[in-house]
Amino acid sequence: MKFSKFGQKFIQPTGISQLMDDLGDALKSDKPVNMLGGGNPARIEAVNELFLETYQALGSDGSFNNSEETNSTATSSMANYSNPQGDAAFIDALVGFFNRHYDWNLTSENIALTNGSQNAFFYLFNLFGGAFVDESSQDKDNKSIDKSILLPLAPEYIGYSDVHVEGQHFMAVLPHIDEVTHNGEAGFFKYRVDFEALEKLPALKEGRIGAICCSRPTNPTGNVLTDEEMAHLAEIAKRYDVPLIIDNAYGMPFPNIIYSDVTLNWDDNTILCFSLSKIGLPGVRTGIIVAAPEVIEAVSAMNAVVNLSPTRFGASIATPLMKNDAIKDLSDNEIKPFYQQQAKTAVALLKKELGDYPLSIHKPEGAIFLWLWFKDLPITTLELYERLKEKGTLIVPSQYFFPGVDVDNYKHAHECIRMSIAADEDTLEKGIAVIGEVVRGIYDMAK
Repeated sequence: MKFSKFGQKFIQPTGISQLMDDLGDALKSDKPVNMLGGGNPARIEAVNELFLETYQALGSDGSFNNSEETNSTATSSMANYSNPQGDAAFIDALVGFFNRHYDWNLTSENIALTNGSQNAFFYLFNLFGGAFVDESSQDKDNKSIDKSILLPLAPEYIGYSDVHVEGQHFMAVLPHIDEVTHNGEAGFFKYRVDFEALEKLPALKEGRIGAICCSRPTNPTGNVLTDEEMAHLAEIAKRYDVPLIIDNAYGMPFPNIIYSDVTLNWDDNTILCFSLSKIGLPGVRTGIIVAAPEVIEAVSAMNAVVNLSPTRFGASIATPLMKNDAIKDLSDNEIKPFYQQQAKTAVALLKKELGDYPLSIHKPEGAIFLWLWFKDLPITTLELYERLKEKGTLIVPSQYFFPGVDVDNYKHAHECIRMSIAADEDTLEKGIAVIGEVVRGIYDMAK
């Protein structure tokens, strides 16, 4: 059977497809697997209890009809489409929530829902990256210009790489790597934006950048860009008349898996992307975009074609939790402390296993991962991934996290792994023990 160019692009092996396949295989395997590779959030008892109570309360009235008056009930959320912008009750709850906590003066015209944040980035990166009409061209036969999404700090999220409908349109800036301490301990590093290199990019001055995008905290590293770095990026975006897209899947105010003292800002040139996944609802596939009305109109139009409308199930569960701030309380008092303790436990286990070997850990500042750098590892971490997989332990190798970078000529891109800390303590201990055993053996054999 023959597929179009569009089809051929999406059936090629990708980092994100490998990650999701491994996650699915691990869940159905009859052998124990130390699942340290996926992005699935942890099962936190207090979180699960609240969602279950909310779901049960939504369905308790027994209503099941087509009236929009019942669009907050669980039954109606499954029995009715929303409009392409998304569930109106949830959007109104989000407007109230953000204005209450941030005073952004949002209206319903500033928010659209998507079927998960991966869906949101498919839309946004195709809106702002790829072929544009070149209005400055004097050549009537050549009126297009290709624009890229600028990633100011690589590595970045594995799921970005392959979302463009045609080709890949990314440009990335390699980071400054600083040795730092964490809680008074050595053996840590931190990525920082190389603004000097960023400002010198010819593509900015030539109008070949369609948007600037960063995640905060960063997936995969847990790095948190400082307020100063964010302000600088916002200024550059405005100077060159491109939007600043911020992937806030792990950030403030929900799930708030962020340990630095930072602020969250929004204006008409900023596009904020949120998700219900990391608060513990990955299966309901609910993404949230906060942006200027013209962006919301474009996303809504794309929703109509691709999905008809976004799913309403997650919106129905989250609406009352936004209205009474329970989602913020849950994030601040249950989710963030849980992952902070998980990071502390994982760091201690890694230090125990590999304290005498060339391991450096990115300073844990947020998200649900640790980013491990094995300096001068004799093999690539793609090979390390395969060896660990054979021993029932899954991680994600680093080479997939560098969209826009020529990884063949960047050694660092083959020396790191992303390790999830969302697993229970027993899985963490067993998985890190396997990582320690295999990595020690690799270094020892090379002596």
